[in-house]
Amino acid sequence: MADDNSSTSKYNIATELVFIDSEAVKDNYNAASVPIYQTATFKQREADGSGGEYDYSRSGNPTRTAVEAHLAKIMKAERAFVVSTGMTALDVILRLVKTGQEIITGDDLYGGTNRLLTYVSQYNGVKVHNVDTTDVVQIEQRLDPVKTRLVLLESPTNPLIKIADVRRVADRVHQLCPSALVVVDNTMMSPYLQNTLDMGVDIEYHSGTKYLSGHHDLMAGVIGCRSAQVAEQLYFVINSNGSGLGAFDCWLLLRGVKTLAIRMEKQQSNAILIADFLEAQGFRVHYPGLQSHPRYELHKSLASGPGAVLSFETGDVALSERIVEAARLWSISVSFGCVNSLISMPCKMSHSSIPAEVRKQRQLPEDLIRLCVGIEHVDDLIGDLTNALQKAGVQVKH
Repeated sequence: MADDNSSTSKYNIATELVFIDSEAVKDNYNAASVPIYQTATFKQREADGSGGEYDYSRSGNPTRTAVEAHLAKIMKAERAFVVSTGMTALDVILRLVKTGQEIITGDDLYGGTNRLLTYVSQYNGVKVHNVDTTDVVQIEQRLDPVKTRLVLLESPTNPLIKIADVRRVADRVHQLCPSALVVVDNTMMSPYLQNTLDMGVDIEYHSGTKYLSGHHDLMAGVIGCRSAQVAEQLYFVINSNGSGLGAFDCWLLLRGVKTLAIRMEKQQSNAILIADFLEAQGFRVHYPGLQSHPRYELHKSLASGPGAVLSFETGDVALSERIVEAARLWSISVSFGCVNSLISMPCKMSHSSIPAEVRKQRQLPEDLIRLCVGIEHVDDLIGDLTNALQKAGVQVKH
């Protein structure tokens, strides 16, 4: 962790989310809201192009500097970056992997992550091992001191909500394979509920489109680094390929982050009650806030809450389709983290790019329904689910 105030927490996380350090804002007028520097270039004072902190917004922009400093603080990162999408964040990180090197990752992954890793393995000469990352031994068995470059985790996973022992994985990887980097997609939890850099992880990334924004009105990716060396390598890629987030979206992202705590608390409290309701109906529910979750205690040791994404199995694909299509308050949509509630069947939407035979091999149920819980009144959400279940032919228990 850096020693300066940009990445050292002084207050509780809910306060840090709202408090913008004035030293990170490049503004001569002390605006209460960080200004939007909607400019591609900056005037220089010297003929050789020197004399200014910024020259071209691809390389840096004051609005981007402000949001990156703010995110570094709440992620407890040495340095943070914001890029155009969450998948761009992963793409930038994968540029650290050379031909002939290897990646170890999970067998339950977001569909877009699986798609990008498949591309890397097919065209970049990188070997990708998909293992059950809840079992540290399976990761250890694939580690190669020479070839392993990244160990990429999701915890919780998307969409089966599996929990990896992130702290132990990071410790074992660094012991057995010092040249490897441990990377965590922490989108599902957000920095409000879980901080993986504090657990020894080298790089944490997020789809800023989800909880950090909270309103699904922008696309963004966020990367936080534990070391300055890795940060410099990633900045070189971002500056070279021009993937840095535009000024207006930086401003929107910064505005969204300020309300993360209150949104997440409401969404999470709703999710707990909804998970209880679904489990009472006899469905198999995947949610770390339920004591029936096989890693309930482990998750409590890693995060301060279970989050607001859950999934459940009905046992019948056609039944699941009827439930999803009968919902009204729950919008059928991919993504999660928005203030309004969403419902989907991952195998038909967010994970449909994973071939059916691979989904079967990885035991991803075709009937799985994923719920991304919003901030609506929980009675209305449960009422709408009750109506959808009844219309689909389920006898609801009251």
